[in-house]
Amino acid sequence: MRILSGIQPSGKLHLGNYFGMMQPALQLQERGETFLFIANYHALTTVSDATQLRADTLAVALDFLACGLDPRRTIFFRQSDVPEVTELAWLLSTLTPMGLLERCHSYKDKLTKGLAATHGLFSYPVLMAADILIYQSNLVPVGRDQKQHVEVTRDIAIKFNNQFGPVFTIPEPSIRDEVAVVPGLDGQKMSKSYGNTIELFGDPKETKARIMRIVTDCKPLDAPKDPDTCNIFALYQLFATAEERAALAARYRAGNFGYGHAKKALHDAFEAKFGPLRQRRAELAQNSDYIEEVLRNGAERARAEARKTLRAARHAMGIE
Repeated sequence: MRILSGIQPSGKLHLGNYFGMMQPALQLQERGETFLFIANYHALTTVSDATQLRADTLAVALDFLACGLDPRRTIFFRQSDVPEVTELAWLLSTLTPMGLLERCHSYKDKLTKGLAATHGLFSYPVLMAADILIYQSNLVPVGRDQKQHVEVTRDIAIKFNNQFGPVFTIPEPSIRDEVAVVPGLDGQKMSKSYGNTIELFGDPKETKARIMRIVTDCKPLDAPKDPDTCNIFALYQLFATAEERAALAARYRAGNFGYGHAKKALHDAFEAKFGPLRQRRAELAQNSDYIEEVLRNGAERARAEARKTLRAARHAMGIE
């Protein structure tokens, strides 16, 4: 089974990214042949600072390697290092109905958030389809907000195969329903756009300060508290074992347990998880040649597959 996943380098990664995408992606290494790419072409729809994009791309690579990505088992690469994907996107665009793209809710959502109505933003699903189809992917793990793009990919692939012959594998989405929404400091979904994030590898003092700013209700110290409605507990349970969750929940309900105590427990759990990874990341950051070698080798392996698919698509359409 061939699995494909990607992430945009559009800022420093945070707990929402880790539990929503990174951890599931790292677990894919055990399930099949995994392609994982840093989607810097896609990032161009929102990032216009070249220096920032390069820095964010490197940071994503460091974050994944520090968190346990094994480049021997996962084909890890920059999207832009596989130029075949953009040619395939053009080939697919010649048969993609405008109405199909006009129905994509992601485009409309981004316009309401103030993004410019560019062709790149509008045709984002076609490039995503090329990303998926060029590696003959069987499974594409996505959040529910990206499911429609995989459905668009399936529609495009089916139309191509019916019109030109059986070139593409029809992918299946794998919806990450088991991953709860990760709350931010204010209780909303953790997102860079809300400014409510806890970075994975931020300054330790700033990270602790941000944890201490998590919004809670105003119940006094001696009052029993409900862990099921607490933002701190919602984050803590992402780190904790079942026994640890039950023990902390019991302390909430017993009273004489303040939110400051809960925040300390969360900070301790965060440091136990990411403290050693922070050290690993710092060591990797001193060896930029190794990072580049990993990405270059991943791109070579990815291109070997991409060339075969592109050649088949070009031949089917009469380009060669």
